[in-house]
Amino acid sequence: MVRLDVITTRGGDAGETSLGDGARVRKDALRVEAYGTVDELNAVLGVLRLHLHADAEGDAMAARMQNDLFDLGADLCVPGTDSEGRLRVNAAQCLRLEQEVAAMNAHIPPLRSFILPGGSAAAAYAHLARTVARRAERLVVALAAEEAVNPEAVRYLNRLSDHLFVLARRCNGNGAQDVTWVPGATRGAG
Repeated sequence: MVRLDVITTRGGDAGETSLGDGARVRKDALRVEAYGTVDELNAVLGVLRLHLHADAEGDAMAARMQNDLFDLGADLCVPGTDSEGRLRVNAAQCLRLEQEVAAMNAHIPPLRSFILPGGSAAAAYAHLARTVARRAERLVVALAAEEAVNPEAVRYLNRLSDHLFVLARRCNGNGAQDVTWVPGATRGAG
């Protein structure tokens, strides 16, 4: 499907890149920002996976997410919503995330406070991935306001950020090591 013999093409030296349909656009185009942020999210998941070695199921979920994010990047790099002959994120991928969230969350006590990113290294990286997912979602929503975008792309990113939040809690011993926010705790400290 993909063969890359030459990595340095010099095709982007003038500040443009090619979309999946061959169209040339500026590298700061909203579509490029959107799929570039999805790529950044995939890289953060790669770092998260380094810290999931003791959690084979969590690592398998993160591996599926990484593959899905390549699908999402392929989806976003081709304008339009037609799926004929195009790789598009689909409802089944979103449903799988929902099911995994429900299964993980069933073992975690409800929150009584907002939580801060941290606890374990894996949880901190899951929170970092969650924030990048939210940024990617905002960019895809902005893109969808200007151009046709597969609605499942937005839905997938929304579910993924929920998933990463619950995965962070799972990484923190099902919430036992969550770092809770204490409103106003540092006021007057100084």
